[in-house]
Order: sequence, then C-alpha cells, then structure tokens
Amino acid sequence: MSTTKSDQPRLSTFRAIARIYPYAKPAMPWIYAGMGAALGAGIVTLVIPIVLQGLVDGPLSTGDPSQIWPAGLIVLGLGILEAVFIMLRRWFVLTPGTHIEARMRNGLYAKLQDLPVAFHDRWQSGQLLSRAVSDLNLIRRWLSFGLVLLIVNAITIVIGFAVLISWSLWLGLLFLVTSIPLWIYGYLFENKYSVIARRAQDQQGDLATAVEESVHGIRVLKAFGRGKHSLLKFADQAELLRATEIDKAKAIAGIWFWLILIPDVAFALCLLGGVALAANGELTVGELFAFFATATVLRFPIESIGFLLSMTYDTRTATDRFFEVMDEVNAITDPENPAAVDEPRGRLVFDDVVFRYQDAPADQPGILDGVSLELEPGETMALVGITGSGKTTMTALTTRLYDVTSGRVLIDGVDIRDLSREELRRHIAMAFEDATLFSASVRENVLLGRPDLTESDDPEAAAEAERVLREALQIAQAEFVDSLPQGVETTVGEEGLSLSGGQRQRLALARAVAANPAVLVLDDPLSALDVDTEALVEAALRRVLATTTGLIVAHRPSTVQMADRVALLQEGRITDVGTHSELLARNEHYRYVISSLEDEELAAVERAERELRIAEEAGRRQEAIDRESKVIDNEGEVTR
Repeated sequence: MSTTKSDQPRLSTFRAIARIYPYAKPAMPWIYAGMGAALGAGIVTLVIPIVLQGLVDGPLSTGDPSQIWPAGLIVLGLGILEAVFIMLRRWFVLTPGTHIEARMRNGLYAKLQDLPVAFHDRWQSGQLLSRAVSDLNLIRRWLSFGLVLLIVNAITIVIGFAVLISWSLWLGLLFLVTSIPLWIYGYLFENKYSVIARRAQDQQGDLATAVEESVHGIRVLKAFGRGKHSLLKFADQAELLRATEIDKAKAIAGIWFWLILIPDVAFALCLLGGVALAANGELTVGELFAFFATATVLRFPIESIGFLLSMTYDTRTATDRFFEVMDEVNAITDPENPAAVDEPRGRLVFDDVVFRYQDAPADQPGILDGVSLELEPGETMALVGITGSGKTTMTALTTRLYDVTSGRVLIDGVDIRDLSREELRRHIAMAFEDATLFSASVRENVLLGRPDLTESDDPEAAAEAERVLREALQIAQAEFVDSLPQGVETTVGEEGLSLSGGQRQRLALARAVAANPAVLVLDDPLSALDVDTEALVEAALRRVLATTTGLIVAHRPSTVQMADRVALLQEGRITDVGTHSELLARNEHYRYVISSLEDEELAAVERAERELRIAEEAGRRQEAIDRESKVIDNEGEVTR
C-alpha cells in the first residue's frame, strides 16, 4: 500500500469534515443562502397540509364550493413558491461548490510540487490522482448537495414532528417513537460503512495506478507479450474493487430497508390510532388528513437520511485522504531568512556528507558515509564508481532533491540549505539519465528553466530566448527538431515517448544547458546516444564546461576523459581523486571500474552492430519478398 496511516487518534466525522472549512469559508455565505432557500422550500411544503386541513374541515365539509377555488389557488401558489425556492437553492450553491473544489485541487497540486522526492518515492501516482479528481469531486458534491439537504432535512423533520404533535400529541409521539430505530441503525451504519468506503477509495487509487503504469509501459508489455498477464492482474484488482463496492451497496441497502420499512409501520400504526381518535371525536377528519399529508411530506426527508449519511461518510473518507497529503511534513523547506549568492562562481563542496533514507535503520551505514569533495569554479569532475555506489544520490543532493543526513553541501561557500530552493536551482541545473519530457512543445521543454525569458512579453527577451534555444539545441546535437512537423513548436507527446531515447536525452541535455547554471550536474545523460553522436555532444559540451563547473556521473570511458579530474566513489566514500591517468596508475579499484565500463561500452557497440545486421538482413528479406510479389502480380496480369 502506498498510502501512509497516521498514528493520531481518529477524529469524529464532524471534526474531520470541518477541516474543509478554510477552503469553503469564502463560499459559505452562498451555501448558507442555499440552505435558507432549501429550508424555505421545506416550510412551504409543510404549510400545504395546513391549507388542506382548512379545505377539508371547511368548504368540503360544509359543501360551500365558493371557498374551494381560493384554497386551490393558495395551494398552487405555494407549489410555485416551493419551485422558486428549489431553483434558488441550486443557483446559490452550485457555482461556489466548484470554486471550493478548485481551491482544494490547486492547494493539493501546490503541495505535491512542494513535497520532496522522498514523498513521491513512497506514494503511487494513481493514489494521488484519485485524491485530486475523485475525492475532491465527491467533496464538492457533498458541499453543494449533501450538506445542504442533510441540515435542511433534519430541520424539516424537527418542524414536521412539531406540526404533527400540534394536531395530535399521541399520534405525533407514536410517529416519533417508531423512528428511533432509524437513528440507532444510522449510528451503527457509520462505523460499518466508513471502513468499507475507505477501502473502496484506496482500491480505486490502486486501480488508477495500474491503468497508468500499463499505459506508460505499453511498449514493454507489447514487446514481451505480457498484455494478457497485465489484463489478468488488472481484472483481479477490478474484481477486488467490485466486491468492495458490492459490500458498500449491501450496507446502503440495509439502511434503506429500515428507512422504508419503519415509516410504513409508523403510517400503519398512526392510521389505526388516527381512525380511533377521529371516531371518538378527538380528531377532526381535516386534522387526520393533514396529519398524514404532513407525514407524507416528511417521508422524503426521513428516507433521504440514508443516502445523505452514506454520502457524508464517503466525504469524510475523501477528506481524510486529502489531508493525508496536505498534512505531510516537508523537511526540505526554505529558510526564514535565505542567504544569497550574489556573483555565483560555481565552487561546489561536499563536506563530510552522510545520507541515508528516512526509513533506514539508524545503525546502518548510509548510502553516502562521509563524502568530501571540492570542485573549483570552471572545473569538470567525473564521478566514477560501481553500480549502487551512490553516484546518483550524490548528484541529487546538489539541488536538494534530498537533504543530507549530516554534513554540508556548499556552493561558493554558502550552505545550500541557507538558500531558497528557487535560487539554488537557478545556480545548479541537472540532466538525468532517465530523460523526462513534458507533453508540451520542444521550445517549452528546452526553456523550462528560463522563466526570465519565457514569461516576458519583451521583444528583446523573445529574441534572447530564441538565441538560447538554438544554442542549447546545437550543443546537444538536437537539430533533428527542425525535421519535426512543426519544428520547435512540435508537441513531443506525454513523457516524450513520441521520440527515441537518444532524442529525449539530447533535449533533456539542451534543457540543462539552456538554464545557464553556474554548476552543471549530468547524471550519465549520454547513455542512449550512439558513439558518433556522443562524440559530437562531448565536443560541444567541452566548450560549455570550459566556463561552467561540471559534475558528471560517468558510465563510459569517453565521458571520463572529458573531465579535468576524476573522483572515485567506493562504499559511500570518495577514496581517490586525480586525473584519469593518475588514477589508472595508482588505484587498482579504479582500473577495475574503468575496465568494467569499457566492457559495457564494447558490449553496447557489439549489441548495436548486431541489431544493425539483423535490421539489414530483415530489409533484404523484405526486398526479396517484394520482388517475388511483383513477379507474381506481373504473371497474373499476363495470364488475364
């Protein structure tokens, strides 16, 4: 399960839902107005039986037809007034409800953007998506409909019971007493339904995650022929959700059974008692008629308690899930009085850095266990180590994607924790091995880190943005964008999957270069490039790195040779630093790592050549098939 459970005591339903109030506060006057309109409609509905009582005990009993039309017109007017009140209720609450939902969704998205990478490592994207869409939609519908009717119907029931008792104390008390089991069952219903509702909403999040992973990994599933396996796994999860939804339906059906049965029993008992009272002259026919007309009016408010309660408990669960995210404590925050690097030079220092994940045992050595390393301004440092040595983690600390457990990372003598995250990430840019692009144009993806150029209407800024874009694309050898349908304005598609891996990596590299940072951190950003393209990119990068501090995670010997110095990361520590030649001469572990990189590079080249031969052979076979098909077609034409 990807969600986290709080150790705090479970709040009551009222207190849990009341946490929405800060978001709903601006719209509450409109919601109160909607309640007033709904209450007006309920009161008007209760007045109609009083008019009918006068009609039955008056004109109908005396046979005076002249009084029937006025009473009928009064009932018609009350009906029209009720309709107006209902229309006003809807008009008052619908738009404010959407504003509340928008505020909560914007707040959730802002929180997700602010939370550290460690949070997103723990949470499934489908769970977050279901909170942002399904749960907030449910909260909106409850605020606009469930809350209003729940309060108004409860008030209507109280007023209605008072009216019933005013006509007949005994019949009113009988009707009230027979309704008591409803409140008892409603209390028991909450305890049972809340658990099922929470389970269903969590399972919906799991199902959304499964769909998202299948869509994003569709190429892998098709390539390995695992579509059927994925479908069966999805069907199992869907069946689990279906069973939970059936349990919900059974719980709701149970309360509906009592909500329908008990009023019917109350009606029968009151009818027997009412006839006896009317026969004894203790109740007029009009009062008896009005009593049952009022009881009929109260039937919907009483029956509605069932689905309004289930909707309320669903909303309580949705609120809990929403605040599970909003209550997450972000340990990576900006300082109250952030420092500033006025003239960034790009001196990067790791000072006795230790890092371990939050859930790792305290007595276990960290992934990084006392890393110390200094990069001088304009220097290019290659970071080398075996798989799992902590190279990627070390680069992630530079921009506070994670925070150090102990020690410091400094830029130009300032602890990066003393800088605002926005300023820090202006000075340090990253390109990752797993190049992620957004469903936007090439221009928007490359200039993502330059809001100073893209968010200005100044013609000079537009010209500078074009220059920076072109220069970054040239450095990354990404001129292929000019052959795309709309050039740099082409939308690359979700996660850039419409492009090849090498094309995505080049655009991600261009994005890092375009940011014009003082420190450029590259986590093996050339792994998907062929040897020739890699050589061109490295040659262009050397010009950039001549004036920029560079920290490069190297998985190829050719990448190592770009660096001025090389740092060897071994068992969470920097064990040696020097030039490539110096380390080859004096460090046995470095020679082992470099030989491993050379073997991997040679294997990659051989694999590429093998794939090329297979493709060429497949092309030749296809040409032969095409020629044979053409001969057959020609022979058939001659025969005809």
